[in-house]
Amino acid sequence: MSVLIRAISAYVPPIRISNEELASRIDTTDEWIRSHTGIGARHIAPDGVQTSDMAVSAAKSALEKAKISIHEIDYIIVATATPDYFGFPATACIVQDKLGAYGASAFDVTAGCTGFIYALNIASSMLETSHGRNALVIGAEGLSRITDWNDRSTAVLFGDGAGAAVLSRIDETGRGCLSFILGADGSGAKDLYLVQPERAKAFERQPPLVPVISMNGKKVYDFAVKSITVVIERLLHKTAYRLEDFAWIIPHQANARIVQAAAKRFSIPMDKIFLNIEEYANTSAASIPLALSEMDEKGLLKPNDLIMLVGFGAGLTYGAAVIRW
Repeated sequence: MSVLIRAISAYVPPIRISNEELASRIDTTDEWIRSHTGIGARHIAPDGVQTSDMAVSAAKSALEKAKISIHEIDYIIVATATPDYFGFPATACIVQDKLGAYGASAFDVTAGCTGFIYALNIASSMLETSHGRNALVIGAEGLSRITDWNDRSTAVLFGDGAGAAVLSRIDETGRGCLSFILGADGSGAKDLYLVQPERAKAFERQPPLVPVISMNGKKVYDFAVKSITVVIERLLHKTAYRLEDFAWIIPHQANARIVQAAAKRFSIPMDKIFLNIEEYANTSAASIPLALSEMDEKGLLKPNDLIMLVGFGAGLTYGAAVIRW
């Protein structure tokens, strides 16, 4: 028995903001952004479009590709750092309702930019150990809503979007989700976190304030390069695969310089690593499924290709997955 990714799809918001447009609003330049991050543009959700809306659009497309009904879905897991509502209800429950998947269980995963890999592992494990047959795993983010547009160091980094995968349990082995490694280092929690407005005292009324992203760029950079190195080493040791066995390595699209630094340590040719950060910027939990969807649309993923997903992000968290496409 195996759990495979039966279909993958994405939703990209229609509003595209180039570096030049951003530079007209804040003190930066296209050259500075590209040289420090590799980013050339980002897509922003229109006003009124919630994380659940983007998730639903990606999910509907994935279900259509998989040729299965929403009523065949047993689990809906949404990885997001930007839920529709703070705390509760889960965005996955809102997605469930909007899709009409009334027989499915639904919950969110909060693991920062590693969220999609965490959610894949959870869904795969649940399908392997239960009587369920299909799951929707979604990474969706509306990071523009929590970006401090006055902070040049973070405002240039983030974008919105969603990616959805349909996972199915099949009665054969050697395909699909083969191995996972997950990890975390909570001592770095304040290196990348959401600054919350000061809480009101009991019975005190105050207008709602918007939380914003705060990041210690150097510490996150160092953590990311180290975590990619460590997680790849651990994954190769656990699975006995060699780097040359992989057709593709698909990292979280946080910063092209991070990926290049890690690739240099392993002498991995960059043409084996898929990057689309130039167009979409950092979309957190949505970045890996967005990348997979683009690769699938372009025909870059061939049947039986061995691929590696690598993530790192707020928490601090890290993770990796080996998948036979």
